[in-house]
Amino acid sequence: MGDNPVILFDGECILCNGAVQFIIKHDRKGYFHFAALQSSFGEKLILEHPELSSIDSIILIQNGKIKYESSAALRIAKHLDGWPKLCFVFIMIPKPIRNFFYRLIAKNRYKFFGKNETCMIPSKEIRDRFFLE
Repeated sequence: MGDNPVILFDGECILCNGAVQFIIKHDRKGYFHFAALQSSFGEKLILEHPELSSIDSIILIQNGKIKYESSAALRIAKHLDGWPKLCFVFIMIPKPIRNFFYRLIAKNRYKFFGKNETCMIPSKEIRDRFFLE
C-alpha cells in the first residue's frame, strides 16, 4: 500500500461507512487507503499513539502526520475529485469552531445514523485499498 495516506474510521458507524463510500466514489485515482479502528491495524496505531485512544474521530495518517476531527475531514476533501474539493475552503474557519460542530455530530452519530453489528466488508474492486486484518 506504499506511501498512500490511510484513513482510520469507526467500522461500526453507519455514517462513517457512508463517508468511506463517498470518499471512494470521489477518489478515482485511489489516493486514500482505509482501515477500521476496530481492525488490528487500527488497534496497533492506537497502541503506538495512546493519545488517540480518547479521540472519537476519523483519523488521517499522511506523510507521517496524524490529523483528526475537522482537520482530517478537510484534508481528505482537499484530495477528492470534483466539488468535494471545494470543502477545503472551510479550513479558514478557526479550528475550535470547526471541531465544535464536528464533535457534536461525532458524539451523536449512533443516535442519528445507527450502528452496524459488524464492520463493512469491501467489495473485490476496492479490497486492495483496505487494511483488513
